This record gives sequence, structure tokens and C-alpha cells, in this order.
Amino acid sequence: MATPQSTRPDALTMEVVDLIGSVVARYHEEYEDAAAEHALTGAQARLLSLLALGPLPMRKLAHKLNCEPSNVTGIVDRLESRGLVERRPDPADRRVKLAAATDEGRRVARGLRESLRFAREPLAGLSEGERLTLRDLLQRMVGVES
Repeated sequence: MATPQSTRPDALTMEVVDLIGSVVARYHEEYEDAAAEHALTGAQARLLSLLALGPLPMRKLAHKLNCEPSNVTGIVDRLESRGLVERRPDPADRRVKLAAATDEGRRVARGLRESLRFAREPLAGLSEGERLTLRDLLQRMVGVES
């Protein structure tokens, strides 16, 4: 039977976890600021960024945003009223509604992403090989095959 001490993370692991936490906190702070510059809430910006990758059913959006489908409906309503999102029937099942970014919505989502300076500047100081290594390590951490 393992003792509590043997299951505790080592100092290096804890340092890496703390650094990841700092990166995540800075990312969220800048993301909220970027969203506000576009008169969006953080939730609206996250939903728009997801839809910029492609249309999604409302339930899948709720799952990805970890919120109730009724919340997603309200967010989509507000983005739709601004011309950033549209609803369309799912070609595979016309009973299902897909939310999709409009051209303007994709432009705003691109602007949000491009305005995140905190990571772009430090990453520019790394060589291409270092950025590739960092990307590969992060993909392994989140379980994405490269």
C-alpha cells in the first residue's frame, strides 16, 4: 500500500503545475480584456471562437462550454442579434439546429485571437524547434496525437 508521501508530486512537477496555472490565468485575463474590446462577454467570445472553427449543435456547444443548453440559447440569441452568429438546420437531422459563425463573426473571432499578446511575445523569443517541442509536449498533455 502506498504511503501518502509517495503519492505526492515532486517539486519539479508542482513547479510546472504552478507555471501552467499562471499561463492559464494570464490567458483568461487577456481573453476577457479582448472580449470587452469587442463588446462581448467572456462566454460570448468563447462561443464565437468555437463556432469560428465550424458550426455546432446547441447541445454540443453547451457541453464544450460546460453550461446549460438554456444558457447557450441566450448567448447565441445575443450574438445572432449582432450578426455574428446564425442558426441553421442540421443537414443530417433537420430537427437539430446548428449555430454557425457568420463572416463577421469569424472576423471578430480572428481579431480576438490575434489580440492575445501575452503568449505571442514570449513565444516569439523561442526558436522554431523550441516552439515545436512545446507544442508537441502540450499535445501529449491534452491527449492529442500529432
